[in-house]
Amino acid sequence: RVGEGVVKERRSCCFVWKTRRGGKMSREVVKKIMLRIPAGQAKPAPPVGTALGGAGVNIMGFCKDFNAQTQNYLDGVPVPVEITAYKDRSFTYTMRTPPVSYFLLKAAGLDKGANSPGHEVAGYLSLKHIYEIAKVKQSDPSLKRHLPLKSWVSQIIASCRSMGIEVVPRPEDIPKKKKK
Repeated sequence: RVGEGVVKERRSCCFVWKTRRGGKMSREVVKKIMLRIPAGQAKPAPPVGTALGGAGVNIMGFCKDFNAQTQNYLDGVPVPVEITAYKDRSFTYTMRTPPVSYFLLKAAGLDKGANSPGHEVAGYLSLKHIYEIAKVKQSDPSLKRHLPLKSWVSQIIASCRSMGIEVVPRPEDIPKKKKK
């Protein structure tokens, strides 16, 4: 709250609110770290340990807390995390939903996309699959919530195109796999 006796001071990395007597009202941000960590598999080894150690964050505290938060996820689901490290060696973090590419590959039953998208088709998805993925991504509080579901669907269809996944109108239109 900015009021009498409070000033805003510009530092190189952030704004720090100070009282006129010199006391700080908020913590000073040292570093913001973006990582993609598999659910339930945060370990103090690289890359997590090296990224957090340089910022002075309690690595074991983060790993235990992250693994406890992601225990309801399937093992190995990539979870994007934004970690904010403060000068007093404390930290906060926010988790986001897994990337769209992960959802698309799992829904299509693929390990990877096409080698030459546009020339070959790696797999098929129906609009129903796309709609469900869009609903999950729209529910993420850290993403742009002002986008309508139609915009999310069109962005996900574009991602399908770039991965070599063909989108069909109905689930019944997905071609059956031929047995060799």
